[in-house]
Amino acid sequence: MPGAAQGPAVSEIRRHELAAFLRHRREHITPEQVGLPRGRRRRTPGLRREEVAQLAAVGVTWYTWLEQARAIQVSVQVLDALARALLLDPSERAHLFQLAGAVDPTPATVCPSITPALRTVLEQLEPVPACVQNSRYDILAYNRTYGLLLCDLDAVPPEDRNCMLLCYTHDEWRSSIVRLEETQRLMAARLRATMAGHLAEPAWKMLLKRLRAESPDFREAWERHEVGTHRVRRKEFLNRYVGRLVVDHTDLWLGPEAGPRVVTYVPCDEESRQRLERLHALALEREGEREREPENRENGVALSCG
Repeated sequence: MPGAAQGPAVSEIRRHELAAFLRHRREHITPEQVGLPRGRRRRTPGLRREEVAQLAAVGVTWYTWLEQARAIQVSVQVLDALARALLLDPSERAHLFQLAGAVDPTPATVCPSITPALRTVLEQLEPVPACVQNSRYDILAYNRTYGLLLCDLDAVPPEDRNCMLLCYTHDEWRSSIVRLEETQRLMAARLRATMAGHLAEPAWKMLLKRLRAESPDFREAWERHEVGTHRVRRKEFLNRYVGRLVVDHTDLWLGPEAGPRVVTYVPCDEESRQRLERLHALALEREGEREREPENRENGVALSCG
């Protein structure tokens, strides 16, 4: 059957493309870039295979087979180590995992799907808090008002900017949510429903493992086996800077599938609107202070892909 022959052929093409990509990257990295001495007898225009194997903590023979396009299994952990050893940028890292037919468990910091136009939309929505989330609750981008809504989100490491993790493990985020237990149950039910389509993906399994390990409350909610769907909801937050906020939570989907979405929190009354304006003014003030610091960093709309 034509379809049966196509699978092995595609796999072989992928292996050769992967081998060529690894060789190219290895040959274009100098020893000095990875902290290795050059030596006097070096003939390789870049790193040696044994040096890459050493940096990635894998066997030299195994890595050689990988560059020879042999049919060997490659784990996501090894791919991650190779990406770090070869100093791959976000696009190159994504290309590596795609060639290997694997799902990146720790996606790149910069998300290609968050375009400048979408960042502008988030900024134009201010003072309304807004962010972009994926179906796993990773916060991919956010505006300045959202950055101070539930905690100082800029102070949270990018790998921890996940609403499930924050809702179950971050004290300030938890204390800002009125009716926390109800919110936690609904989020766990939505995560279970969405995860049904991602059961084999490493990033989803890693998130579930971490939530189970770090939160007894999550373990209890997860064992209920409840499922739920996204819907417009009225929420109340107790913000540390401006007080109580009553908002309508709306999901604006960015595609036909239940994947990335813009999440907005529109004020439900005049008092909440005025308080969000004050929160936005505070965020602008803090942004100005950071820009005047010697070691300033990109602020306002932050990116963390998942």
